[in-house]
Amino acid sequence: MTDLEELYKMYFRDVYLYIKSLSGNAHIAEDITSETFIKAIKSIGSFKGDCDIRIWLCQIAKNTYFSYLRKNKRLEFIDMVEERQKDINIEQELTSKEDAMKIHQILHGLKEPYKEVFTLRVFAELSFKEIGSIFGKTENWACVTYHRARKKIQEEMEGFQ
Repeated sequence: MTDLEELYKMYFRDVYLYIKSLSGNAHIAEDITSETFIKAIKSIGSFKGDCDIRIWLCQIAKNTYFSYLRKNKRLEFIDMVEERQKDINIEQELTSKEDAMKIHQILHGLKEPYKEVFTLRVFAELSFKEIGSIFGKTENWACVTYHRARKKIQEEMEGFQ
């Protein structure tokens, strides 16, 4: 097996889940993930190694997805959701398919960077340090942003109860 095949097998799922959580569409996620790996293979020589390769791949995937949205004029700007109460454990809620769908609907409506930080943390399972690196921010910034996103989702879940 070549290094490129190994890279694909190791990180396909992470990139796919990340893009699926951004797009909410399995077909788009498959297309963007494939395109991401094609771009990564073409530009592997430019990978400097100063971050985890998964971070580099997710950054390529994010840029590819946003290019896709611009090309298809589907980029939407969503107003900030009104705040409510909290205390729902999101990780436990993901066990129920119905609740998972609600969480994805709420997540889709979050503003950036909350949406992306939450997605990177929960679905791509990146550390706060890795997330901060993607945004060119600190580990603390990533942690605070994740917890704010989580709180917004919890508050919205209260509205579904």
